[in-house]
Amino acid sequence: MTDQQIINATRTWLSSFIIAFNICPFAQREQQRNSIRYQVAQTDRMETALENLIDECTHLDAHPETETTLLILPNGFSDFDDYLDMLAVAEQLLVEQGYEGIYQLASFHPDYRFEMASETDDENDPANYTNRSPYPMLHIIRETSMEHAIAHYPDPENIPARNIKLTRELGLEKLQAILAACYLE
Repeated sequence: MTDQQIINATRTWLSSFIIAFNICPFAQREQQRNSIRYQVAQTDRMETALENLIDECTHLDAHPETETTLLILPNGFSDFDDYLDMLAVAEQLLVEQGYEGIYQLASFHPDYRFEMASETDDENDPANYTNRSPYPMLHIIRETSMEHAIAHYPDPENIPARNIKLTRELGLEKLQAILAACYLE
């Protein structure tokens, strides 16, 4: 797939799921403002992906009009455990590069599963879909913007519980169909 096709699938996912079901109540505003940067890192090497992450932080430093970046990793990290290993190194790298307190990472993956997502720790628990995406990706978030958004949002502590309830009500079949449709656009 081309970078543009990958970005289109990601945009479709953002619109048809994250925004449509209000999974992230802050995403719609940024989509409307066109302040979300989509970057594809065509690599399967952790070192290169991490270099891309720091490049995106540098871009955000220089472009305050860009609110957030979705760094999409379509060619590597398809194994969820490998992705989690890369995520742990990425978070440490942000600290080492002086970005602690400036940017934070949110993680999305096609096979995302929360530890203890349900009583049975079922990888097919619909709650996992709150963080399932068409491709592995890192969402780079400005911490000050997140703090501001949360401060002006009623009951932000309830967002995860609301999303778990919603995804379980939608059901696995519907969530799988929403995610699969992203590739058709």
